[in-house]
Amino acid sequence: MSVGANIESLMHENRTFAPAASFTAKAHISSQEQYERMYRKSIDHPQEFWAEMAGDLTWLTPYSHVLDDSKPPFFKWFTGGKINIAQNCLDRHVDAGRGDKPAILWEGEPGDAKTLTYRELLTEVSRLANALKSHGVQRGDRVAIYMPMIPEAAVAMLACARIGAVHTVIFGGFAAESLADRMNDAQAVALITADGGWRRGKIVELKANADAALAKAPCVQRCIVVKRTGQDITMRPGRDVWYDDFVSGSSEHCPPAALDSEQMLFILYTSGTTGKPKGVVHTTAGYLLGAYMTCKYVFDLRKEDIYWCTADIGWVTGHTYMVYGPLACGASVVMYEGAPNQPDMDRFWSIIEKYRVSVFYTAPTAIRAFVKWGDQFPQRHDLSSLRLLGTVGEPINPEAWMWYHRVIGGEKCPIVDTWWQTETGSIMCTPLPGITPGKPGSCAIPFFGVDLAVVDRDGQEVAADTGGYLVIRKPVPSMLRTVYGDDERFKKQYYSDIPPYYFTGDGARRDKDGYFWVMGRVDDVVNVAGHRLGTMEVESALVAHSKVAEAAVVGRPDELKGQALCAFVTVKAGIPTDDALKQELKAWVAKEIGAIARPDEVRFTETLPKTRSGKIMRRLLRDIAAGKQAVGDTSTLEDYSVLAKLREDQE
Repeated sequence: MSVGANIESLMHENRTFAPAASFTAKAHISSQEQYERMYRKSIDHPQEFWAEMAGDLTWLTPYSHVLDDSKPPFFKWFTGGKINIAQNCLDRHVDAGRGDKPAILWEGEPGDAKTLTYRELLTEVSRLANALKSHGVQRGDRVAIYMPMIPEAAVAMLACARIGAVHTVIFGGFAAESLADRMNDAQAVALITADGGWRRGKIVELKANADAALAKAPCVQRCIVVKRTGQDITMRPGRDVWYDDFVSGSSEHCPPAALDSEQMLFILYTSGTTGKPKGVVHTTAGYLLGAYMTCKYVFDLRKEDIYWCTADIGWVTGHTYMVYGPLACGASVVMYEGAPNQPDMDRFWSIIEKYRVSVFYTAPTAIRAFVKWGDQFPQRHDLSSLRLLGTVGEPINPEAWMWYHRVIGGEKCPIVDTWWQTETGSIMCTPLPGITPGKPGSCAIPFFGVDLAVVDRDGQEVAADTGGYLVIRKPVPSMLRTVYGDDERFKKQYYSDIPPYYFTGDGARRDKDGYFWVMGRVDDVVNVAGHRLGTMEVESALVAHSKVAEAAVVGRPDELKGQALCAFVTVKAGIPTDDALKQELKAWVAKEIGAIARPDEVRFTETLPKTRSGKIMRRLLRDIAAGKQAVGDTSTLEDYSVLAKLREDQE
């Protein structure tokens, strides 16, 4: 990506919400002074700070050096140390007498349920780990995982981590072509999948997709299939084996491999538009420390918590905040297979009530969908068990934040609006729930060790409330190490735009109180008559209108202005859509943030094109706004009929 002139910031939000004194009193970080002391140490004396933090982990061999920064940007952490993530997530809790505590509380979309204690999860992980070893999977081999949201998906990840195999989890919404591309890039030797999974009351045909992908991925020698949905599938003799048969007879005891701190843990492919898949590489010790620390301090996570992150296991949020982080902290993790509106629009709230969820982490796009569906659905349920809420995936607009705070949190739960990326591995910027007054729409303050700054194109920090480019100026243990098989792409992608810093690809501003406001991807910046505007701020203004449920704003070519603003708007139930409302919304944006941000075009739509993880696919909207056929990978699209309807509406 390339950077241009600074981005103009137009949005201002002055409301603040202080944490309740009762929450602060029990929080892991309970005073601003404690945060300042720890943060300053993490920036000024990072080796000493990270060594202290790493003392919470179970090491098989002590490390000799905290950080090797001799060959930037190829940083190495905790060199000489040996560690195992599966041991840190499972064995140490069992050994401490907590083996009977629930580790995974799973619910399938049809309503079936299963609980795995820490001891049972350790047993299942050990059985699969031994089976993989007995079938020739060795340390460093890559294993692809293409699964629905079932316990075996977490078991597969932890089994690979236990023996030092490298997992690459491929989102179950990807089609055969995308699956094949990723398996080939990783040169995976095995695939763990399922016959299917449940989504919106229908079977997702995972094995059929896998068969088509395997025909193009000769590197895969073994396909292990979990029986989930029970429909007829094709099993190729010699390659395909049922999961239960595969692990049958395997020992329930598998010693955790002593793995080098920098042993590759997983490759996770980011969902790009075209070209070769980009495999983000994360290694063992630094990633584990980031996952553990952020769960402990950002979610204030405790062993008695019932914790639910709604992310799919195919994305990094599912890796860090559904498997590795909360299990390393010894919490009980809720896992749900299906859609939030199956069989009705209160499914999430019924799950929170049923399992007495105390910490809930979801995406702003999901929250906006809940707003659109109506307050009556959460109001059917007792949500009093909740003590902390979180958001992840993209900036949350203030009105969605306020609804989350009021309707779901009952005005008592702190909200941690977290900013981070697949590449950073763990949360980089966030409120700390016991001390940071929440500002709706702001991801607040840097986490420990994160030297975050908003800079101009020359790397110079810009003034408060000035838009610029978000960079990380110091190495952090959980950061990616490279792009798999392509060190040059790694350097060019992340460290060449604003050297020597890691450029996040996001625009942002920092306000006079030191709070960060992420303005969206630089790729989403629109150049309107010489003004560089972040579309997120225009979206946020639209959603602040009482009739609007959700909005996505993109740029389209314009002969006069260079680019014009095109807003795709979903209104709340029962609101008529007509030209008068279009003019009303245009005037509203001009009043809220200025005439320069007034949309040139407003298009009403029943829904927006989203991935199954809830992210709006703005790339597709840009194509539609420009009158082009959508290109690139659309296999993660939740509902293909949305595209067809949007095209019809423009004709």
